[in-house]
Amino acid sequence: MSSPDPKTPEDAKPSFDDSSSKEAIESLTSTITLEETDQTNTPMTGNQEEEEEGECGFCLFMKGGGCKDAFVAWEDCIKQVEEKNDDIVEKCFEVTSALKLCMEAHADYYEPILRAEKAAEQEAVKQLEKEKEEEAAAAAQKSESNEKEK
Repeated sequence: MSSPDPKTPEDAKPSFDDSSSKEAIESLTSTITLEETDQTNTPMTGNQEEEEEGECGFCLFMKGGGCKDAFVAWEDCIKQVEEKNDDIVEKCFEVTSALKLCMEAHADYYEPILRAEKAAEQEAVKQLEKEKEEEAAAAAQKSESNEKEK
């Protein structure tokens, strides 16, 4: 189905410090939270049943590809941060980045998720641009109104 998870050399890790990367990661963490996943029981066999009983369809899909370990690390981080009511984006930034890189390396399997994430990111950018335009229009209108009063 898919190849094993490739090992990335330490010096080949990209930087995710730019705002678009942070927004993409925030989009991933905000669109895929554990509380929003469908918690259904899916019949399994053997050890899988014990390990994955009650798993959501999304989780099963994510664990079915080459990024199972990265997903489990991401899932664990999200659970820990939610329990502490902490900032998911800040605390899970590295594991989210690793998961995204892994998914991109296994794009043949994770393509539906990557496509959905890209669509959500594009929609967020459109919404942000719309809000900026509305703010600029409101500021221009306020400025005009102030000029008329003088």
